Formats: sequence, structure tokens, C-alpha cells
Amino acid sequence: MTDDTSGTDAAIDTEPPVDEVAAPDAPADEVAAPEAPADEMAAVEAEADAADALDEDELLEEAAPKPESPYDRPGKWFVLHTQSGYENKVRQNLEARTRSMNMEERIYEVVIPLEDVVEIRNGKKVVVQKKMFPGYLLVRCRLNDDSWYVIRNTPGVTGFVGAGNKPSPLPRKDVEGFLTVKTEGEVEQAKRSKPRLEYELNETVRVKEGPFADFSGEIVEINADQLKLKVLVNIFGRETPVELEFAQVAKL
Repeated sequence: MTDDTSGTDAAIDTEPPVDEVAAPDAPADEVAAPEAPADEMAAVEAEADAADALDEDELLEEAAPKPESPYDRPGKWFVLHTQSGYENKVRQNLEARTRSMNMEERIYEVVIPLEDVVEIRNGKKVVVQKKMFPGYLLVRCRLNDDSWYVIRNTPGVTGFVGAGNKPSPLPRKDVEGFLTVKTEGEVEQAKRSKPRLEYELNETVRVKEGPFADFSGEIVEINADQLKLKVLVNIFGRETPVELEFAQVAKL
């Protein structure tokens, strides 16, 4: 009997192999995502850094302690009228009387408000401190009959400033405007800003030197950059504007 299995197996073995389906190849040229220009990226990074720095500055500013307002100290601030030119002496007298009469718990502080003023010395601009209110002092105290008596009878004090005979305490705005301690940033800003000039418009001055020496006239123009003034001087009955340097005039 003939064995047919070999023929069947041969037939199976001789069938052509099934072709495998290959995965599709990726396109040779893929479209890349567009990159931002280098300049634009740098600008964005710089803006982010600036924002971070601003946030840090704000945090530091919030954390930094604010200077104490002189208005919030114990007592009230009052203005004293004194003999002009004797402000320092009167302050010393009042401080000495306060100690000798044991009034430290009533009379706390005596201050002469100062401001920066531009003056001309040897032909150069210099900034000096001058009294903000010549002839006046500020005193911080708890006012009652005893403290009033000590202050009012100090040599050189001619009286309190106020309505009638009643001393009037200064409001917060004035106290802080005259006396507030500035922060470091405010001090730097004040140094960069222009201080008050020694002379003012419409002020009458005397000419010290030159062809118009000993003439007096009114200031009509101030040139702070060139250190010059225009003064109306009366020449032969006519007011004539004369240009003078700061150093050539003096206050009356």
C-alpha cells in the first residue's frame, strides 16, 4: 500500500511563503516645529528676569521697616517765636531749664527745622543747611500750666504761635513735612534733586561790585545753571534789567 502523506507534506512545504506586511516607513522629510528667533527669546528672558527683580524689590521694600513719624511720638508739636538769630541759644536755654526744673516728662524735644539751600562761595555753587523758619523753633511737649510756664519764661522765647493766647499744635502734615526722617532711597533722591536757591524772584538785592555797586534792584530772572541773575536797577529814573552773577549781589 502506497503512503500518500509524503506527497501531501511536500505540497504543503512547497507553497510559497506568505509575504509579511511591512510597517510604513516614516516620511523622509518631517516638518520641524518652528523655533522662535534668538532675539525674541532673549527679550522674553530679559522681561522675565526684570519681573523677578521687581518682585524681589517689592518684597524687600515691604520687609524694610518704615521710619517713625515724629508726629507719633509722645506729646504734641508747637511753634515758638524767638529773637531772630538766637534760635540755637534759645534752644540751649530751654533744654537746660527743662533739665534743671525736672520737666523731662513734659518737655521732650526742641528742634530748629533746616533745609538745603544753594549758595555761591568763591564763584562756586555749594549746598548749605539753613534755618527753614528764621526766628522760630519747634517744641514737642505735653502742654499744661507747668510746662507752659517753663517754656514761656525761657530767655529769648517771645511766645507760642496760635490763635489768640491759646497755643495751637501742628497738624500731622506740617510735622512730617518739616521733620520726617527720610529713608536711604529718599535721601539719595533728595541729593539728586535741586535744593532751594538762595535768591528768589521779586526779591530785592543790593549790588556789591561792578559799575552798579551799591545800587538796589528787584530780581526778575534767575539762571541757576549759569549762576546769573537779572536785576531791575533804577538808572537815571528808568528801571533797566542788568545781568549779574550771584557773587555780585547780596541780600538786604
